[in-house]
Amino acid sequence: MPKKFVGENSKAVVARARKEAVRKEEQQKKKQQEEDEYWRDDDKQIVKKQQRKDEKEKKKQELMEKKQAVKALLESEMSSIKSAKPEPKLTRLQITAKLTTEKKEAPSDPKVVVDEPIIENLNRLQIDGEEARTVDEALRVLGAAEKEIDKHPEKRMKAAFTAFEAENMERLKKEYPTLRLSQLKQMLRKEWMKSPANPLNNL
Repeated sequence: MPKKFVGENSKAVVARARKEAVRKEEQQKKKQQEEDEYWRDDDKQIVKKQQRKDEKEKKKQELMEKKQAVKALLESEMSSIKSAKPEPKLTRLQITAKLTTEKKEAPSDPKVVVDEPIIENLNRLQIDGEEARTVDEALRVLGAAEKEIDKHPEKRMKAAFTAFEAENMERLKKEYPTLRLSQLKQMLRKEWMKSPANPLNNL
C-alpha cells in the first residue's frame, strides 16, 4: 500500500500563495484607482487655468530658445567681424600717390570727337507778335473771343466788398457821426448795391 502524505503538498501551497498575492495586488490597484477617482478635480475652470499655465510656460520656453539662438548668432557674427582685419587708413599723400600710379598704368585711349552742327532749340525760339500756349490764348489771339465774359463774379464779391467798405466807411463816419455802426453798415450795403465796384453790376 502506498505511503500517505502527512503534510501539505508544497507545490500547491506555493501556487495558492501566488494566487493570493495576485488577488491582493489587484485589490490594491482597484482601491488606488477608486481613491484617485475620488480625489480627481473635475472643475473646468481649474482645467482651463492649468492649460493656460502650460501654454504660458511653453511660450516662455520658446522665447528663451529664440533669445539663445539670436545670442549665439550675434556672437558668431561678432567673432567673424573681429577676425576680419580692417584696412589701414590711408593718408592724403598715399591716396594721391595711388591715383597717380593708376593714371600712369591705365592705357590712354584717344577719344574721337565728332563735330556735329548744333540744332537750334525750338523751345527757346522767339516768335514775333503774340504767343498762345493754351487753347483759350489761341482763341484770344485769333480774335474768336472779342469780349471776355466774367463767369464767376460771386467768387470775388467778398473781397470786393471788404475793399469797398475800407474805402467808404471813414467817409460815412464823418458824414453821420451820430449813427451806430450797424446803421452805417446798412447805408454802406445800400451804396454797394448801386456801386460800379460791385462785380454783379458789371454783368
